[in-house]
Amino acid sequence: MRELGWLATGAAIGGPAPLLLALVALALPASLAGGFGLAVFAGVVWMCRRLAGVQRRRAAAVLGCPVPSPYRQPPSGSWARLRTVLGDPGTWRDLAWLACQFIVGLGSLVLCVGLWLGAAQCVTAPVLRVLLPEPTGFDPAVLEWTGRSGPLTWILVPVGIGLAALAYLLPRHLVRGQARLAAILLGPTTAARLSARVDGLTATRTAAVDASASELRRIERDLHDGAQARLVALAMNLGVAEDVIDTDPAGAKALLVEARAGAGVALTELRDLVRGIHPPVLADRGLAAAVEALALNSAFRVGLDLRLHRRLAAPVEAAAYFAIAEAVTNAIRHSGGRQVNVTLVDTEKTLHITVYDGRGGADPSRGTGLLGIQRRLSAFDGTLRISSPSGGPTTLDMRLPCAS
Repeated sequence: MRELGWLATGAAIGGPAPLLLALVALALPASLAGGFGLAVFAGVVWMCRRLAGVQRRRAAAVLGCPVPSPYRQPPSGSWARLRTVLGDPGTWRDLAWLACQFIVGLGSLVLCVGLWLGAAQCVTAPVLRVLLPEPTGFDPAVLEWTGRSGPLTWILVPVGIGLAALAYLLPRHLVRGQARLAAILLGPTTAARLSARVDGLTATRTAAVDASASELRRIERDLHDGAQARLVALAMNLGVAEDVIDTDPAGAKALLVEARAGAGVALTELRDLVRGIHPPVLADRGLAAAVEALALNSAFRVGLDLRLHRRLAAPVEAAAYFAIAEAVTNAIRHSGGRQVNVTLVDTEKTLHITVYDGRGGADPSRGTGLLGIQRRLSAFDGTLRISSPSGGPTTLDMRLPCAS
């Protein structure tokens, strides 16, 4: 019965099709007579898109995958918006779908109801023959077909059982067929998908280039302000010590001690800088060991669930490591809890990372941390999903393709 309800809803969605299509047919001549047709057409488009939106959600529930909206982004301005709607293939595909939905939806409902009614008459044919032994003005169809023959009415009983089985099984296939029809006509075309994919890759490439340039500037700034300044001071101390070593051995020795201490500090800064570029433990022992070292060195309690038993490509490991490090850092800065949990699962094709904790209310637009994670993952065609309701908790769900 649930499928019959779906079919009834589908028939109701397609019900306005004759009226809306008739209004579209009248809109053009009406628009020539003072432009009234444009308002009619706009109303029809609005109604069609509402119905199409409902059917997309229904189709997504049946098929188990979303049916994306194919409409172009309308510009500002009434006339520009109208031109965009008129030139949008999605507008006309909606009308084509509505006509098909009217036929398919109504036909599916009538077919299924007819099968149940036919099954009921066939199964009860012997009883009807007994109850109505003589012709009346409202004879059931099965009695007219069989001529009230006893053997023929009993033959219809297994036929009715077969019709009942068909009526029970058919609706689910009809519901799925309507969902597939909606996915074909109401979703974006192949060309639109390719165009969106190209736009997405272009944006990803631009973000990756910008992030790389920003990282290079950071490295240059750290070298200039840190290790380079200390090395310059070291060279000056060595030069002064060289000049005074004969006349003031004690002063030269003090300068050498100071130079040695400066060299140690510069070396530490260089090591920290290298670790920020690519942690040595990540290169030597892999992602799991690097995440464990990150947790041990963290001032926050980090719970780990690492299910990774192989080495991945170095760029993928680096992207995953720094995404986790940024997520943990965000939790330390903004979380109201005492622990952050990191789950790392390798499914052979995808690396699934979950960072769970926080008080909620995380917003990528209010800072660079989450945006940085998103850019880093998008460079590898990865995704980031954020769930952060008010009051918490915050969950970052990251996925990175890692097929060998």
